[in-house]
Amino acid sequence: MKRTYFHISFLVITIFAVILSSCSDYSKVLKSTDTDLKWEFAQTALDSGNCLKALPLLEELVGITRGTQMAQQVSYKYASAHYCVNDFYLARYYFHNYAKTFPNSDLVEEVEFKAAICSFNLSPNWSLDQTETRSAIQELQLFMDRYPASTMRDSSSTMIKSLRSKLERKSFESALIYHTTGQFHSATIAMKNALADYPDSPFREQLQFLILDSYYQYAVQSTNRRKLERFNDATQAFHTFASRFQDSSYLADAQHIYGQCVKAVETLELQETNN
Repeated sequence: MKRTYFHISFLVITIFAVILSSCSDYSKVLKSTDTDLKWEFAQTALDSGNCLKALPLLEELVGITRGTQMAQQVSYKYASAHYCVNDFYLARYYFHNYAKTFPNSDLVEEVEFKAAICSFNLSPNWSLDQTETRSAIQELQLFMDRYPASTMRDSSSTMIKSLRSKLERKSFESALIYHTTGQFHSATIAMKNALADYPDSPFREQLQFLILDSYYQYAVQSTNRRKLERFNDATQAFHTFASRFQDSSYLADAQHIYGQCVKAVETLELQETNN
């Protein structure tokens, strides 16, 4: 038992000593004026995944090596270190800066793709503001236009589809709020805009049905003077829906609404004739 305790204690002491030694070595490198030592340590740290250790060294080296032959390598590693710690704002900035500063580098295509990946990672959940999502789509599309034969083209296309799905969801949910809160006139406008912006949206069937329902609900709420016109709008919306989605699960509900519209129009026309 004592022997086991001794072995465990020795192991803990050994690990602790290694950690202290490592910290001491790192501290010495930070304080050193040896550029080559800092560079070698930073590369080793970055390659081993110790990106937080590499960052302050590389930041210092960026200033030290500016205008020298090392500058290009250091700038690339500095951007990569920010990417490694998931600081995508700064990583994107420094990847773009690398491409501008060293336009003839063999790494330009790679860094521009990585900058686009940063933008992709900065795209938030669909429920939040989608400015970053739109920027990411533009950046990825620009990359594909600039490098049509790139091996990263398929990956770029996949990311664009993923980003577009967020915009489609955002557009649908924003339009749906108008319907849910009873703002039916605004709902028809928002849903038509959603279909115009994203004609291949996976929500197009539901949107088309909700346009019909919104027209119908809006007509029901209208004054007698406007009912006939608005029930006719709903009737037209039914024909559009039924012709596009003949096997829809919403078809029975759509036909019920259509029947209500036909009855309402007949009643209103009869009232007009009698008046």
